[in-house]
Amino acid sequence: MMEQRLGAGRRAVFMEGVHDGVPIALGYFVVAFTLGILAKTAGLSAWQGFVTSAVNIASAGEYAGFTVIAAQAPYLEIAMLTLVANARYFLMAAALAQRFAPDTPLLHRLAVSFGVTDEVFGITVARGGMVQPYYNYGALAISVPAWSAGTSAGILAGGILPAAAVSALSVALYGMFVWVILPPAKKSRPIAGMVLASFLLSLAATYAPLTSELSGGTRTIILTLLIAGVGAALFPVHEEQEENDA
Repeated sequence: MMEQRLGAGRRAVFMEGVHDGVPIALGYFVVAFTLGILAKTAGLSAWQGFVTSAVNIASAGEYAGFTVIAAQAPYLEIAMLTLVANARYFLMAAALAQRFAPDTPLLHRLAVSFGVTDEVFGITVARGGMVQPYYNYGALAISVPAWSAGTSAGILAGGILPAAAVSALSVALYGMFVWVILPPAKKSRPIAGMVLASFLLSLAATYAPLTSELSGGTRTIILTLLIAGVGAALFPVHEEQEENDA
């Protein structure tokens, strides 16, 4: 009887996660479609794009990865750039780790951390209370297939649509990243300053004598670590400020 109650409770929590994951899945498909256009230019097949999105689940990381793949960068550079682009998920997973029940098995902790994205992290925190792995599994069960399918659909569309249409759709990626950076930049002057510094330093590094000889991926890694490190040192976010922003 106790096992039946536990099973019913887990199913209810799982379905709650599926319910909350539906809007995320719809947004993921659209964003992943534009990433699929880029993946097509990098030479990935629909199946390769599907698997890449299924195991990465990160727009910034995949965008960076597809870009350097298209530039025929070495594997080490691809791995390093993807690691840097996805580094924020270390912090999100660490934050969730403090909200697990003490008796939560390690396997569940690892599975939840693997599926951490900005949106899934957001609904998990907003739900309140202890992290219940089956809630995250429900959200991931519908959002990850949508993300992966969107990438494959974009790759397939990139092979069918005229070159002019593919080029026009590729612009949507830049619109997506503008949408990502504008809200926090409007709320915080330090973030706005870091964004502006990123643009200016990236432009300068492209033409500077020493850095211009480096590949685009290597420049991105160096600038990301440099700017993020300086920003964290000059403008640390205190716990009280994080709670107010939430």
